[in-house]
Amino acid sequence: MHLKSIYVYPVKSLSGFSVKSWPVNEKGLLHDRRWMIVDTENRFITQRQFPKMSLISTSLSKEGLHLSAASMPPITVPFESDPTATFNVEIWNDSCSAKPASETANNWLSTFLETDCRLVYQPEDAVRVVDPDYGKPKDKIYFSDGFPFLIISEASLTALNQEMNETFSMTRFRPNLVVTDCEPYAEDTWRTIRIGAIDFRLPKPCSRCSITTIDPSTGQQGKEPLATLNRTRKWNKQVFFGQNALHDKTGELHIDDALIVLTQGPKQPPLI
Repeated sequence: MHLKSIYVYPVKSLSGFSVKSWPVNEKGLLHDRRWMIVDTENRFITQRQFPKMSLISTSLSKEGLHLSAASMPPITVPFESDPTATFNVEIWNDSCSAKPASETANNWLSTFLETDCRLVYQPEDAVRVVDPDYGKPKDKIYFSDGFPFLIISEASLTALNQEMNETFSMTRFRPNLVVTDCEPYAEDTWRTIRIGAIDFRLPKPCSRCSITTIDPSTGQQGKEPLATLNRTRKWNKQVFFGQNALHDKTGELHIDDALIVLTQGPKQPPLI
């Protein structure tokens, strides 16, 4: 088993990009969901409310964050902004500190999404901890929903596509790490694994929402894969695909890094 793909999503709920290697800091993949779009109440917004967010492309360079979309001029957002302006933003039931990213980006995003919003970022010295029910006190994250990594096996997507008679791409499921050369849903039993030189804990399967029904290439919404997941991967009134993960050290991940399963447990979710 080995690592086939690495995906970085600089802005929560915008499109990401694949890389051959990437640094891992204490919060996960460097800059992964370090930025986030919030509404006028400083509450996060996602593709759930605005499917068009899937059509905004992102990239990173030494100059900062780059945003582009059809009919819009590309813009660059610096990594840091006003060091004095800090305020709280909300993600689900969590409140954490953020800084304003760029007034230019605010106008750009508000125009494209046709709603009043602004871009914020998490300063590197900010501390947002993982839910203590699943993480250790040292576990930190940027603006992801709850965990720094989402791991899915290539075989699991192949199996799901066969169930649906579809050819969905992995990008629809927004994983960080895609692994290969294992059985479908093998990741359901993994509890600790090692990829390259970094150890991971897999404490919780990933419950899936309506974002998976949005075609990332068109922004159009359908019924799959939730219709099939409701039939094949439902437990406790939720559907699951992929595993959330936490890391135990920093370093760097590379395509083709070997994956070693260190410990296993009962399937999560506990499907027959």
